[in-house]
Amino acid sequence: MNGILIIDKPCDYTSFDVVAVVRGCMREKRAGHTGTLDPMATGVLPILLGSATKAQSLLPDTDKEYECGFKLGMTTDTLDITGKVLNECHSDIKKEDIEAVLPRFRGDIMQVPPMYSAVSRNGVRLYELARRGIEAERDARPVHIALLELTDFDLKTQTGSMKIACSKGTYIRSVCDDMGKALKCGCVMTSLRRTKACGCDISQAVSLDHIRQLAEHDRAALEALVRPTETVFSELPLVSLSENQAFRFKNGGGLTLSRIRNTHELSDGLCRVYSADCGFIGLGEVNRENDALGFKKLFAKT
Repeated sequence: MNGILIIDKPCDYTSFDVVAVVRGCMREKRAGHTGTLDPMATGVLPILLGSATKAQSLLPDTDKEYECGFKLGMTTDTLDITGKVLNECHSDIKKEDIEAVLPRFRGDIMQVPPMYSAVSRNGVRLYELARRGIEAERDARPVHIALLELTDFDLKTQTGSMKIACSKGTYIRSVCDDMGKALKCGCVMTSLRRTKACGCDISQAVSLDHIRQLAEHDRAALEALVRPTETVFSELPLVSLSENQAFRFKNGGGLTLSRIRNTHELSDGLCRVYSADCGFIGLGEVNRENDALGFKKLFAKT
């Protein structure tokens, strides 16, 4: 079974837990996910099956979209509601106060990763240090936040929600924490739902419970949920080859770019490679200076 299964990850499951369930239901040994979601988070988690696992290291750095809940007047060691409470205070922040500080966190910003994260320092994951009570120095990293919008706020409970579209590597917990610092009252993330990732939308996702039910009662319907491998490369440009060109490419050979139709507007970088007889073949790499389409990864059968 080769392709992509888009799961709506439930709360309190790790990404690896989801992979294990899907692997068993699909009876496919080769399975992996496209990007970790914390146990408390829910939402889009594309699972790669069979030969699609070869795509894992080549996924485009596409933006992700989230809906997150937050609470003002509190800080924790994990920056979310699951952590140890470090401080609580009375907060009377208004909606207008929040909207006034949000522009600071839009666009290209520098963000310090939280201690409870999978970022490595000297070969050790930060969360491993955090669990031992060690606070390590972390360098700020560049991230891009294309959209940061307050969607709801309750003055009485000091809780609200935001919609965020951001680059890979952005920590939503840190956005909430930084917002709390700007408001001088503290803030923790209370919920997180990923609504888009790797070109996959929450409307396409299915629950683990549904997967389990189909695995037991309707395997044909289960297999029909598996999307083509190229789903996760939908944002890459497309190159269409002739039969002879496709034969050479499938055998690992590079091609002269100017001899391929409709490639004059292509920029350097990865592209999806198709042919009329095979459909999606794999990934190529455009090098305009050398007038070349190089072989990157094969997904079609040879």
